[in-house]
Amino acid sequence: MPNLRKYLPAVLGSSLLMAQPLAANAQSTQDVLNSVQNYSDQGYQSFGQGVGAAQFSDVSPSDWAYQALDDLVRRYDCLKGYPNGTFRGNRALSRYEFAAGLNACMQQIERLIAETTADFVTREDLETLQRLMQDFEAELNALGARVDALESRVSFLEDNQFSTTTKFKGEVLFAAQQAFYGGQFDNEADGNRIAADGEGADEITFGYRARLRLNTSFNGKDQLGLRLATRNIQDFDVRGSFANEARTGYRGVDPFEIDQVFYTSPLGDRASIQVWANGAGRDDILTVLNPFASSGGGAISRFGQRNPFIYRGTGEQAAVGIGYDLTDDLKFEVGYMAGEASVATHGIFSGDYAIPAQITYDNGDLALAASFVHGFSRAAGLDHGTGSNASGVDIGAVPTTNNSYGLEALYNVSDSFFVGAWAGYANAIVQGTGSADVWNYALTLGFPDLGGDGNQLGFIFGRQPYLAYAEGGLAGNTALDLSATDSRSDPDVGWHLEAFYRIKLTDGIDITPGLFLITAPNNNDNNPSVLVGAIRTRFKF
Repeated sequence: MPNLRKYLPAVLGSSLLMAQPLAANAQSTQDVLNSVQNYSDQGYQSFGQGVGAAQFSDVSPSDWAYQALDDLVRRYDCLKGYPNGTFRGNRALSRYEFAAGLNACMQQIERLIAETTADFVTREDLETLQRLMQDFEAELNALGARVDALESRVSFLEDNQFSTTTKFKGEVLFAAQQAFYGGQFDNEADGNRIAADGEGADEITFGYRARLRLNTSFNGKDQLGLRLATRNIQDFDVRGSFANEARTGYRGVDPFEIDQVFYTSPLGDRASIQVWANGAGRDDILTVLNPFASSGGGAISRFGQRNPFIYRGTGEQAAVGIGYDLTDDLKFEVGYMAGEASVATHGIFSGDYAIPAQITYDNGDLALAASFVHGFSRAAGLDHGTGSNASGVDIGAVPTTNNSYGLEALYNVSDSFFVGAWAGYANAIVQGTGSADVWNYALTLGFPDLGGDGNQLGFIFGRQPYLAYAEGGLAGNTALDLSATDSRSDPDVGWHLEAFYRIKLTDGIDITPGLFLITAPNNNDNNPSVLVGAIRTRFKF
């Protein structure tokens, strides 16, 4: 039943406010009685339920009280019009007329209530309810006690909660790992590919990575994120310069610090914006299709997470990114990233930067992405942190411009099997020296929930970044381990083969044993293969 305070004042009270007091109107007692009598009895017509305010010729849907009048006529049939079909809603009325109209509506409502609830509850119903209360008196008392306890607990949590707008999350990794190799490595720096010492294996190491995140939302849709992190997982000492290919995805040695500060918010129904003050990655601006992208629950290797040319960069930290849903299945993303935004001598536009862009199609079963990144590095080349030495195109403190292109696909064959792939090409131009073409590609196979809900078996096969061609002063450049004067590319072909199996123990704990093999490290057949084994344990809360 609608609230009378909502409707009656709108229709009757508005006219009451316009009416002058009886004394001011100088109405006689007989005039008042005549007005009331006219309102109640003198041939005014009622239009009945279901017809509504549209029957009044001087009332239109644009009138400010139209909805209130229409509801009262339709629901309760308690307001009457004049014989000529008008309502005269702007005419002033006396207090007596107001009382008469209110009384008519109240009587009609009482009649309707009486009609609809006459048989609502019988004496037999009340007697049955009383017997049930007696039979379940103990259970009702226990339920009441539990409700009281819950109310007390809720009050305690409300008084002691961390924040009404902020959620606290954390992830801690324990990692035991070792690298194995069974021969001696070539030393390209001397120009003769002579073997150097290095037979054996690295020692077993054990380290950790801890991340704590505070996510705050101000309107339920936006998010302010702060992440605190620290880790002590060092790279393997696999012949030193070959360590990039043997890197794990969670490696690094960092002090305890705030390593991410960002804010994201929707822009209308289809767009979103994100602003990063620190810790931005290209994979934060662009959507990564590879399900193995998580460093805590995905691939063991750094390369196995994502296409390094597109989603890894030259140390970008600050960024702004915009995403727009062109259709339900098609999305466009673009951003600007600066590696030295807080440095006064370089700032947002004069230091390292990258402009990533991507268009992604995803219908739930099939996903495709085409990506492009234009980047600039003052002193670090491509700096993707994977692949052969030469693929980084880093010859020291020389500015490098690059254009990178990527294609990625993911097909969910079924709920228990998916296949994915990516390919990446980068053209790097080293200022005053020369240019280089670098490639990488991979095939991924995944088996979600294999052996249990939350488990995952994964395989990765591909080539880590390799130098395909160099010209100008980059050909034969010893800084790229291209010692021969006519050497323009990596000498041989090396492969990356990886397998891992994530085992979910609880909602907050999983263990991932895995290994990956690097054949012909540094794309040199004279180097022995390197096998990396790891056991990663993740705790989430």
